[in-house]
Parts: sequence; structure tokens; C-alpha cells
Amino acid sequence: MNLEKLKQAEALFLQRYPQGFLHPDMLALGKKHKMDKMIEMAQTSFAKSRFKDVKGVASAMVQIVSRSSMISVFEKPRFKDYVTSLDTNELLPLTEGLKDFIHGNQRQGFESMVNALKYAKLAKWSLITLIPNYFAPNDEVFLKPTTVKGVIKQFELEPLQYKPTPTWEFYDWYRQQIAAMKAEIIDTLKPNNAAFCGFLMMSNDG
Repeated sequence: MNLEKLKQAEALFLQRYPQGFLHPDMLALGKKHKMDKMIEMAQTSFAKSRFKDVKGVASAMVQIVSRSSMISVFEKPRFKDYVTSLDTNELLPLTEGLKDFIHGNQRQGFESMVNALKYAKLAKWSLITLIPNYFAPNDEVFLKPTTVKGVIKQFELEPLQYKPTPTWEFYDWYRQQIAAMKAEIIDTLKPNNAAFCGFLMMSNDG
């Protein structure tokens, strides 16, 4: 990472928003994304005990995706139509994948979700990483391709090769990069990983 560029971005952001994400403009933006509500919904809907109800978990996944401000309007109906078309046995690779991702073997869960969605051409970075990010907002990272590529370029990260199809290797590497960058930044710019990545996105000089 280019630490000098990161500290420059921090200084410029704080010059504009002295209280970081506690600044009124940032608080208003936060309300638009309803982050607290989405986190609460995810942590309740995907508690480990909930996964006994496969259909219930699948329905909650659709609900979270449909309500999220971070998912494109094109992906929401496609995800809903596909998931609601599956029977219980067909849903298991997706719901068990999510369970592993947030409660067990993360790599196995990530790859199960990718495999479950790729047949419908829905194995997108945003759809794979959204719910884990809401469930564990200070540990997991939401990946939006344009933001990720901008952050890699802006802060001169030494990347694994980015590919449109999600891979565990890239996700784990990028998550480590975000954690390392967060360690260098003041607390008001990192109330959660989504906000911190928002700060990085807003700092992108193109």
C-alpha cells in the first residue's frame, strides 16, 4: 500500500468532514444506506440456529438483497427470481454455503455460494459478499468491482489478479489489505468496513 497516499486521503477527507463519519453530511448518507438496520436484520436472520429452516434462510437472503442500497436494481430481481424458483434441496448449496461462510469454514462456504449461483450467472462479487459484510461488518468486506479496482490503483496495492468471477484467494487478499489500511486511519473513518471502503471510494482521484 502507498501509505503516503492513504494519509493524504485521510487529511483531505477530514478537511471536508472534520468529524469523519460523525459529520452531519455523513450521518445523513448513512441513514440512506440504513446500515444499522441491515446489520441487525442480517445478524438476526442468519444466526446459526436459523439455518435449520432452509426456505426461511433463502427468503431472508432475498429480503436482504432486495432491501440493500449496495446492490444494483438489475441484480435484485434476478436474484429473487432465481432463489424463489428453487426447491429445498436445490437451495441447500446456497444456504449451507452462507452458513459456512459466516459460521464455519469460510473458504468452503464462499466457494459453495459461487458454485450455487454461477449456473444462473449470478456469481457476482456483490451478491457473494453482501450478507457476510452485514453479518460481520468489522471483519468481512463488501466488494464492488469498480470500487475495488479504483482502490487497488489509487493506493498502489500489489494485487492478485482481479477477475470478474469471485475467488476466495482474491477475497481473502483484499480483506487483508482493507484491515492493514484501516490500522493506519483514525477511528472516525472506520465505524465499519463498508463506511471505510466508502471513504476510500470517495478519495479516488480517478
